[in-house]
Amino acid sequence: MDIDAKGHGDLMDLIFLQLSSMARDMCTKVRIEAFSALGKMQRVSEGVLLQSLSKKVIKTDTMSIINGQKLLPKIKIPCAAGIFAHGIEDEFYQVRTAACTSLGALAKFSSQYAEKALDLLMDMMNDDTEAVRLQTLQALFHMATYGYLSMEEKHMHMFLGLLVDANALIRNAAHKILGLVNLPKLQMFKSALDGLITSLEKNPEEQDIYGILFSIGKNHGSFSANIAKHLAKEITMASHGELILDKPRIKALLIVSISASFSDDKHKKLDIPSIIFSHTISLLEKVSSALGDEVNEDSILSYLCHKGGMPFWGNRSISTEFGVSESCKVETVEIGAKVENTAKTAKCLDRVLVMQSMESILQTVEVAWTMKMSSDIFEAQTILRTCKEELKVLAENSAGSIGAFSSFLCEYLHAIHLIIEIWQLIKLDNSYTFGLTSHDILLEKFNISIRRMEYCYAGLNRELEVQVLELSLLANLFGLSKIGACSKVVLGKLLWIISRLEGLCADGSCELSDFSREIKKALDANPNGDTLIGNIHTLFELFHVKPTTDFGMVKEISAVLQVCDNSSENPLSYICGLPVGVSFNISLWNISSHHRLWFRMSIGESVQHAFLEFSSFEGNEEVKNGSMVVPLDATPMAHSFVLRVCLLMECSYGISTNQGGHGGPSDCVVQLSDELDVYFFSTGQR
Repeated sequence: MDIDAKGHGDLMDLIFLQLSSMARDMCTKVRIEAFSALGKMQRVSEGVLLQSLSKKVIKTDTMSIINGQKLLPKIKIPCAAGIFAHGIEDEFYQVRTAACTSLGALAKFSSQYAEKALDLLMDMMNDDTEAVRLQTLQALFHMATYGYLSMEEKHMHMFLGLLVDANALIRNAAHKILGLVNLPKLQMFKSALDGLITSLEKNPEEQDIYGILFSIGKNHGSFSANIAKHLAKEITMASHGELILDKPRIKALLIVSISASFSDDKHKKLDIPSIIFSHTISLLEKVSSALGDEVNEDSILSYLCHKGGMPFWGNRSISTEFGVSESCKVETVEIGAKVENTAKTAKCLDRVLVMQSMESILQTVEVAWTMKMSSDIFEAQTILRTCKEELKVLAENSAGSIGAFSSFLCEYLHAIHLIIEIWQLIKLDNSYTFGLTSHDILLEKFNISIRRMEYCYAGLNRELEVQVLELSLLANLFGLSKIGACSKVVLGKLLWIISRLEGLCADGSCELSDFSREIKKALDANPNGDTLIGNIHTLFELFHVKPTTDFGMVKEISAVLQVCDNSSENPLSYICGLPVGVSFNISLWNISSHHRLWFRMSIGESVQHAFLEFSSFEGNEEVKNGSMVVPLDATPMAHSFVLRVCLLMECSYGISTNQGGHGGPSDCVVQLSDELDVYFFSTGQR
């Protein structure tokens, strides 16, 4: 190497050249340390960097200026020629790993160098050693983080293959790089999305992919808006609910589409269809997770409701609160285009906003109900399904009475949906059939839904009680339409319900509806109920959906069962044929002393009940916690089995149906907890 006598050579370049010479040393450890040191250089001229990538010596025939410094023709740098090309071909993987690390680290000094270094690094993704491949991806991530990685079409095939690699660490590293890299063409953008969606479908546990999809969409606002427009058409054209929102592909495309609203492409007008926002409400948690701490989850919900066409903000000034300016600020943090949020809206959803949202949903429900008599039955069902999803989001993001009432309304909408299905069956077939039919199954679901509304929510006001009782009247009418005759049991229930309705309306605070009044007249005129059977269609037309948002202090009654340290891989032991005790940890919400709770334990067709004595539980009226060992009277003669357990609550209608009586509930029941699987493995036989 020759440096001109006047000292015009750069001292840092000299150090780089000396390290390059050491990187050719016969000793492996010296080569490793030399390559590691190259990556720690603080300044290197572009000419030297480019020479380190090329095995062919670059000649400088004329004076050139690089990085503002004159480089005389006398300089010769053959010792740096192709040093990285040699390093990534070294026989020892430790040397190759160190070379890859430095390749990426030096990209910050020259865009031309970064472009050529990318070609070498992409070749290293074919290395036989996993450690080298991982370090190569780390180098690419470093380049992407500082904006020195620009993906080209020739690299896409290799990179997309990494998204479905058998190694989870490789996949995860590739995901992170895609979340940062710039994709200059729409087709490259779509290929990246397809690759991530394929990876998600093959590895559904890797939920972080949704966050990566959001980042990619946010970084490519125009491309995301293009995806949003096509997805909106797909949603609109999907008939009879054929578009399944739970599919990974649909969820992924919704996340990408919504990310355009938070894009930095402020100079472009990105029109996102409102249907995208309304369908993204069910993915609120994923959107919130993708944004991290930049924005309050409640504010995101408010924004999605507003942009989705729901009058969530009432008469508030949206331009100063949330949603139409070019940036979104929450506690002075900018999070995207077209959205502005002040510190006020970063607070939890207040009662007024939730009520406005509920009112909008319930108005939509009433519109859907008017379609029941027309041919728009499928559209009505789709509307109800969408409203129920929106209420679920409100229930999950609200606490106290608001959360409980949102949950109650979800059940109410489920009942309305069942009514429409049952009515369709009645209209299609007026003949009386015997045996279990679709009508029977739907009617049982309807009755269960009514029981849940009546017994799983404490503190219902009179108006809500009246609505639930009218649903009970309707359920009994549907039962009459099936059997074609009035039984004493059905008549007794109808009379009891009418009596309760009259009691609730006695003080004039509410009135009997035309529906209830006509049923009462029919029963008074003909105690045998024959008049009811002949006028079921007329009576049904008098029934109206009239949900209210005046809910008072509603509380949800619920329970959670747990068995510690039990799973399919860690089962409880038992001896075949002998009883076994199961220890449960139990949490009860809003359960009072007059409630009667039961365990239901089933093994196949065999069912056993056990009474829950919770007087010794700790806590208050709102939450009680305790544990209890429940004996299973007999275990099967099998090597293993699964016991399915849940908590039931007795429902007394005033007329006992005597369902139990053999060590179990003596009346109708409602399920309070989710069903729990308890795993057992035999240690021997009796």
